[in-house]
Amino acid sequence: MYRLKKYVALWLVLVGMSGTMAVAQQQLSLNDCRKLALEANKSLKQAENKQVETEALKQAALWQMLPKVSANGGYLWMEKSVNLLSQEQKDNLNNLGSGVQDLLSQAVYQEMSGLPLLGNLIAQRLDNVIRNSNTRGSIDAIGQQLVSDLETNTENMAVGMVTITQPIYLGGKLMAAYRTAGLMDRLTGIEADSKREQVMIDVDNAYWQVVSVSHKKQLAEQYATLLRQLTANVEEMVAADVATQGDLAKVRVKLNEAEMTLTKATNGLALAKMLLAQRCGMPLDSQFEVTDTVSIDLEGVAVQVNMDSVWQHRSEMQKLRIADSIALQAVRIAASTLKPNVAISGGYLVSNPNVFDGFSNQWNGSFLAGVVVNVPILHPGGMYALKAAKARQREGQYRIEEAQEMITLQVNKVEHEMQLAYKKLAQAESNLTNAEENMKLADESFKAGMCGSSDLMAAQTAWMQAKSEVLDAKIEIKMNHLYLQQALGEYAQR
Repeated sequence: MYRLKKYVALWLVLVGMSGTMAVAQQQLSLNDCRKLALEANKSLKQAENKQVETEALKQAALWQMLPKVSANGGYLWMEKSVNLLSQEQKDNLNNLGSGVQDLLSQAVYQEMSGLPLLGNLIAQRLDNVIRNSNTRGSIDAIGQQLVSDLETNTENMAVGMVTITQPIYLGGKLMAAYRTAGLMDRLTGIEADSKREQVMIDVDNAYWQVVSVSHKKQLAEQYATLLRQLTANVEEMVAADVATQGDLAKVRVKLNEAEMTLTKATNGLALAKMLLAQRCGMPLDSQFEVTDTVSIDLEGVAVQVNMDSVWQHRSEMQKLRIADSIALQAVRIAASTLKPNVAISGGYLVSNPNVFDGFSNQWNGSFLAGVVVNVPILHPGGMYALKAAKARQREGQYRIEEAQEMITLQVNKVEHEMQLAYKKLAQAESNLTNAEENMKLADESFKAGMCGSSDLMAAQTAWMQAKSEVLDAKIEIKMNHLYLQQALGEYAQR
């Protein structure tokens, strides 16, 4: 029994907490909604990530102008070695002693042949000495050693090289590429700001829509309350035989219309809150209330428009100017293909076998340095590419002029709509004052029996319409003010 009471008490506490949470709804101001929307918007996160990408590309373009260091290595197997001597030359060197011995013998006989009597005998003796002295074998050994030393042993070759390359002048393309990357980085930043501005404008639209529908719901509730009271009064009058059933039917029809209007306003408010919740990245069934109210100065605002300042601050103009600068860099890159290119390089080369000490099978290397110069002589394709780049740049200038004309038209249009909205509000406020006075007089006359329920209903309907027009005019001014700030390029600077 005690455990059952404990569970019942716990259930009551939970029910009370859930009821308290349902009553205490979240209060959101316009700034709160903007902050939530900026944090939740996926498109804005993509734009911010794009900025990271363009910043990295800018750094990559910068490093294109700095020295590059690289290392390369390779291995090569060959079926045959590289021979510096032909087979005939190898044979001659291997038998070098025989050739020398024969030449010496011929020389001895030639020299001794001129001596009388003993010449041939001396020549034979010297020839025997030459042939018995092993001169042939010694010289053959020298030739064979020379043939062996000239073997390259290049069946297996390995090479490695570390190089450093520094471009000196490439026609200006490297600096143009770096400037282009910097301009792209600025462009993505402006695009991110534009998306951030659009996100806030969308939130403002949804927020003031909630405010408008919320006020219209309150107005519908007030109107329905007036008609309920009127219905009760007419029912009493019918019971007292001072009003007819027809009068009561007219009032009830009007009350049903008011109840339907209230239902539509309630549903509209729920849909408007769902849209605002979606803009803010919240669940669609979130329960919240907006805190800002519609307050408008009837005197209006005096707008001093400086179109030069507008063109300077509008994101569209900023993007077009950057696009024009990018087109100029494209012209410079196209022109660079028609200019000389100069680069220097240096490094260290090692190989096995190496040629720095014969063809020895040992690792050895050497430092090296060089200059590369390329001078274009006949490049018709490059000339046409330059012509196309210049044409694209001129197109950008025309787009800038066209955008200036369209922005000027937009500013004038929004400014005109803003002044017209203030006139509407002033007229609506005047109509509301008259409608309130008329309803007050009609109510007094109805209570005094000097007018019927139809007159009072007409006065109440006119009052509701006048108050609704005031609300619409205020919301229109709010939104036109946002659109004017956007047209002037001042929204993001607030």
